[in-house]
Amino acid sequence: MKTNSDRIVVDIYTIVLYMDASDKLSDERITTTVDEEEIIHFTQCINAFKGYKKSALKGVDLCASNYEKLPDSHKRLLPDYYKVLEEKRICIERNDTYLKDVITCCGDTFTNSTLQEVDAPVACSSFDISKVKSTLKQIVRDWSTDGASERLACYDPIIKEVLKYKPLTDPENEDVKVLVPGCGLGRLTWELARHGYHGIGNEFSFFMLFVSSQILNNCDGDSPEDFHQYQIHPWVEQTCNVKEWGNVLKAINFPDVWPASLPFENRFCMLAGDFLEICTTENEYDCVASCFFLDTAHNIISYLENIYRILKPGGILVNNGPLLYHFSEMKDTDSIELSFEDILNILPKIGFKIIKTEWLASSYTCNPASMMKYQYQCGLFVAEKPTTTAPS
Repeated sequence: MKTNSDRIVVDIYTIVLYMDASDKLSDERITTTVDEEEIIHFTQCINAFKGYKKSALKGVDLCASNYEKLPDSHKRLLPDYYKVLEEKRICIERNDTYLKDVITCCGDTFTNSTLQEVDAPVACSSFDISKVKSTLKQIVRDWSTDGASERLACYDPIIKEVLKYKPLTDPENEDVKVLVPGCGLGRLTWELARHGYHGIGNEFSFFMLFVSSQILNNCDGDSPEDFHQYQIHPWVEQTCNVKEWGNVLKAINFPDVWPASLPFENRFCMLAGDFLEICTTENEYDCVASCFFLDTAHNIISYLENIYRILKPGGILVNNGPLLYHFSEMKDTDSIELSFEDILNILPKIGFKIIKTEWLASSYTCNPASMMKYQYQCGLFVAEKPTTTAPS
């Protein structure tokens, strides 16, 4: 352990995941340092996975308690209500079983023994638990047949633009590098690698990193038609806007594709860490493909400047997503919220040439059977870093 004037830092490793020649994710460990806050975040994530079951069952117990308060005459009108609650408990147990597997597979993936020796708080917040629950829904979006419509609306337009402006004529031998910052569970990155691009995903959230690593590493199989699938119930806690209980009890099988079935070797990579700290090498990428990412910034201009820096001359940024601005209502947290028009005005001032803009409708981790759905009007744009710098 090392100390300086204002914080404690601990030597650990940042992991870089990549597909090796056997189409399995491997790790290449790079020595780095992280502060105590990051160690706490890691510990809280692990304990949030462990705390999911208790939190979810608490909601079922509340429903049971409220039911018991009904007059007997009203209870008789709901003869199957307890059966629904028992089925919910079974679904929650299945989710918990999967999350335990995630911890088993990935609990030490991103650390070395030094981190294990550090005392850190074991408590996790309700916000941490909510992240676990949203990650279960993210599995549907990225790795199930039920999420195909969302992927069609969000990922396919990006892939189409990459194929158009950075076409591959010889995928076996070309090395066109596409970075996907904020890649979540990695499906967009995987799809780009499937097309023959060198897909590099970057993700900050341990929740996403743990689950993506589990999916990509632990779905054993013999062929794209014969591989192991897992099962979760991501909507089990929904109690409002329910058409019928079977819709929220529904099991989701995943992944819908065998992750090891990429046709080209060494084309998939995952970088763990903050985008502004991890992705800094100038002129490194042929394309940056961002989906529901830009609005995760405290300052979106910093993201755009960094993207311009890391793109090769002639490289393109393909973006699709809303402007929710994740930090806009968080207390004591800096956030600058810009309009889509602001962004389009800023891009040329940074140096980009705007090639295309378009509005696209999409949902995000939405239960397709729910009585209420949110829909975003996403701003898609393609911007190029010119091959030559215009004179000032």
